[in-house]
Amino acid sequence: MLKRNLQLFALNIGVIFLTVCLAASALTVLQFLNITFYFVLIYMVLTLATYTVKGGFYDGVAFGLRRFRSKISKDGDPLEDWREKAAPSARISMPFYKAVRFQTIALLLLLLILFLIYYK
Repeated sequence: MLKRNLQLFALNIGVIFLTVCLAASALTVLQFLNITFYFVLIYMVLTLATYTVKGGFYDGVAFGLRRFRSKISKDGDPLEDWREKAAPSARISMPFYKAVRFQTIALLLLLLILFLIYYK
Protein backbone atom coordinates (compact mmCIF):
# COMPACT_ATOMS: atom_id res chain seq x y z
CA MET A 1 0.00 0.00 0.00
CA LEU A 2 2.77 2.43 0.93
CA LYS A 3 4.72 1.55 -2.20
CA ARG A 4 1.69 2.28 -4.38
CA ASN A 5 1.07 5.57 -2.56
CA LEU A 6 4.68 6.63 -3.06
CA GLN A 7 4.49 5.70 -6.75
CA LEU A 8 1.37 7.80 -7.13
CA PHE A 9 3.07 10.66 -5.27
CA ALA A 10 6.04 10.44 -7.65
CA LEU A 11 3.62 10.45 -10.58
CA ASN A 12 1.93 13.56 -9.18
CA ILE A 13 5.27 15.32 -8.84
CA GLY A 14 6.13 14.32 -12.40
CA VAL A 15 2.85 15.67 -13.72
CA ILE A 16 3.36 18.90 -11.76
CA PHE A 17 6.87 19.25 -13.15
CA LEU A 18 5.68 18.54 -16.69
CA THR A 19 2.84 21.06 -16.32
CA VAL A 20 5.28 23.70 -15.09
CA CYS A 21 7.62 23.02 -18.00
CA LEU A 22 4.84 23.23 -20.58
CA ALA A 23 2.93 26.15 -19.10
CA ALA A 24 5.71 28.49 -18.03
CA SER A 25 8.49 29.98 -20.09
CA ALA A 26 10.92 29.80 -17.15
CA LEU A 27 11.17 27.03 -14.59
CA THR A 28 10.91 28.80 -11.23
CA VAL A 29 10.03 27.79 -7.70
CA LEU A 30 7.04 30.14 -7.85
CA GLN A 31 5.58 28.34 -10.88
CA PHE A 32 6.14 24.97 -9.20
CA LEU A 33 4.51 26.34 -6.04
CA ASN A 34 1.45 27.59 -7.93
CA ILE A 35 0.83 24.33 -9.81
CA THR A 36 1.38 22.30 -6.62
CA PHE A 37 -1.24 24.45 -4.89
CA TYR A 38 -3.81 23.55 -7.55
CA PHE A 39 -3.04 19.85 -7.16
CA VAL A 40 -3.37 20.13 -3.36
CA LEU A 41 -6.68 21.94 -3.79
CA ILE A 42 -8.07 19.23 -6.08
CA TYR A 43 -6.95 16.43 -3.76
CA MET A 44 -8.27 18.25 -0.70
CA VAL A 45 -11.72 18.67 -2.22
CA LEU A 46 -11.71 15.00 -3.26
CA THR A 47 -10.63 13.93 0.24
CA LEU A 48 -13.31 15.98 1.96
CA ALA A 49 -15.99 14.75 -0.45
CA THR A 50 -15.08 11.10 0.05
CA TYR A 51 -14.90 11.66 3.81
CA THR A 52 -18.45 13.02 3.96
CA VAL A 53 -19.82 10.32 1.67
CA LYS A 54 -17.99 7.53 3.51
CA GLY A 55 -19.23 8.87 6.84
CA GLY A 56 -22.84 8.37 5.74
CA PHE A 57 -23.77 12.03 5.54
CA TYR A 58 -25.72 11.59 2.29
CA ASP A 59 -27.27 8.17 3.01
CA GLY A 60 -30.56 9.54 4.31
CA VAL A 61 -30.96 11.97 1.44
CA ALA A 62 -30.21 9.27 -1.13
CA PHE A 63 -32.65 6.88 0.56
CA GLY A 64 -35.42 9.50 0.54
CA LEU A 65 -34.81 10.43 -3.09
CA ARG A 66 -34.83 6.77 -4.17
CA ARG A 67 -38.09 6.20 -2.32
CA PHE A 68 -39.63 9.32 -3.84
CA ARG A 69 -38.51 8.26 -7.32
CA SER A 70 -39.99 4.80 -6.83
CA LYS A 71 -43.32 6.32 -5.78
CA ILE A 72 -43.64 8.56 -8.83
CA SER A 73 -42.17 6.10 -11.34
CA LYS A 74 -44.45 3.84 -13.35
CA ASP A 75 -42.02 1.07 -14.30
CA GLY A 76 -40.94 -1.80 -12.07
CA ASP A 77 -41.96 -2.74 -8.57
CA PRO A 78 -41.64 0.48 -6.61
CA LEU A 79 -41.44 -1.18 -3.22
CA GLU A 80 -38.47 -3.45 -3.82
CA ASP A 81 -36.10 -1.58 -6.11
CA TRP A 82 -35.10 1.26 -3.80
CA ARG A 83 -34.58 -0.96 -0.75
CA GLU A 84 -32.00 -3.21 -2.39
CA LYS A 85 -29.64 -0.50 -3.63
CA ALA A 86 -26.49 0.14 -1.62
CA ALA A 87 -26.10 3.38 0.27
CA PRO A 88 -23.58 5.93 -1.06
CA SER A 89 -21.34 5.29 1.95
CA ALA A 90 -21.05 1.61 0.97
CA ARG A 91 -19.80 2.52 -2.50
CA ILE A 92 -16.66 4.32 -1.33
CA SER A 93 -13.86 1.89 -0.65
CA MET A 94 -11.55 2.50 2.28
CA PRO A 95 -8.32 1.92 0.27
CA PHE A 96 -9.40 4.63 -2.18
CA TYR A 97 -10.08 7.07 0.65
CA LYS A 98 -6.75 6.29 2.31
CA ALA A 99 -4.85 6.74 -0.96
CA VAL A 100 -6.49 10.10 -1.65
CA ARG A 101 -5.86 11.21 1.94
CA PHE A 102 -2.19 10.20 1.69
CA GLN A 103 -1.77 12.17 -1.54
CA THR A 104 -3.39 15.22 0.02
CA ILE A 105 -1.12 15.14 3.06
CA ALA A 106 2.03 14.42 1.04
CA LEU A 107 1.34 17.19 -1.48
CA LEU A 108 0.46 19.59 1.33
CA LEU A 109 3.82 18.87 2.97
CA LEU A 110 5.52 19.43 -0.40
CA LEU A 111 3.68 22.72 -0.70
CA LEU A 112 4.85 23.80 2.76
CA ILE A 113 8.44 22.92 1.88
CA LEU A 114 8.14 24.95 -1.33
CA PHE A 115 6.79 27.88 0.71
CA LEU A 116 9.80 27.67 3.00
CA ILE A 117 12.18 27.59 0.03
CA TYR A 118 10.46 30.47 -1.73
CA TYR A 119 10.16 32.80 1.26
CA LYS A 120 13.57 32.05 2.77
